[in-house]
Amino acid sequence: MFRGKLAQDAARIQGHFDLVLGALDDLDVTRAMAYATEGGKRLRGFLVLESARLHGVGEDRAIWPAVGIEALHAYSLVHDDLPCMDDDDLRRGRPTVHVKWDQGTAVLAGDALQTLAFELCVRAEVGTAEIRAELALTLAKASGAQGMVLGQALDIAAETAAVPLTLNEITHLQAGKTGALIEWSACAGARLAQVDPEPLRQYAQALGLAFQIADDILDVEGDAEKAGKRLQKDAQAGKATFVSLLGLDAAKDRAAELIDQACTALDGYGPSAETLKDAARFVIARDR
Repeated sequence: MFRGKLAQDAARIQGHFDLVLGALDDLDVTRAMAYATEGGKRLRGFLVLESARLHGVGEDRAIWPAVGIEALHAYSLVHDDLPCMDDDDLRRGRPTVHVKWDQGTAVLAGDALQTLAFELCVRAEVGTAEIRAELALTLAKASGAQGMVLGQALDIAAETAAVPLTLNEITHLQAGKTGALIEWSACAGARLAQVDPEPLRQYAQALGLAFQIADDILDVEGDAEKAGKRLQKDAQAGKATFVSLLGLDAAKDRAAELIDQACTALDGYGPSAETLKDAARFVIARDR
């Protein structure tokens, strides 16, 4: 049932992407932007839409930041795949953007998707100037040197470090690299409604960490064809992961504990939050 809801929202987000990107000039860079935004779970956009529903915010408002966060996530993947970063040639079962086009086009497509994310969050349809400013400010913090970029920088530094990261260090790294955008997404609905996002922040912090632990588990146990990308890269590079530090069984136990914490954080919302709890359970049950 939850997978059906996720697929429905993914289709809504894709339809809006088609509308927004279809209005741009037909160039390699815009075709690369569209290519980069196709497929994927759309979990971040789903969290925006569902947290908005939780607060009675209409989809006509929430769809803009939902597509915005997916644009920003797509930019991060395009740049992450570049030879100067993780050097991947496969993403979502297809050639990465720099492989299908070239590195210059990939850089520009990523840049354009990043700026598009902020454009979508400050559209007049989203709400008052105060709401739009808050979304843009918090997205800047979540995606930049206090959030996702910080995590990526720490990840790159870890590749050449003399000593592998500790559990606390890798938790801090992943709170930025993976967790920051998940947290922003889950809190977006509360910000659209101008209410306290703290319960959703607690939910998302536990969810984001569980998501990364699940990724590390999939890197060991997963099927590359289902995942649509190369697996076991971290082990081959000798990088510390939650699995290497905790062991496989303990990592699974920790992920399950975090999902329990995420669900408990939403208890104050009652039955209305059940879909968000299902999203948390999905995070550690997925195969890609």
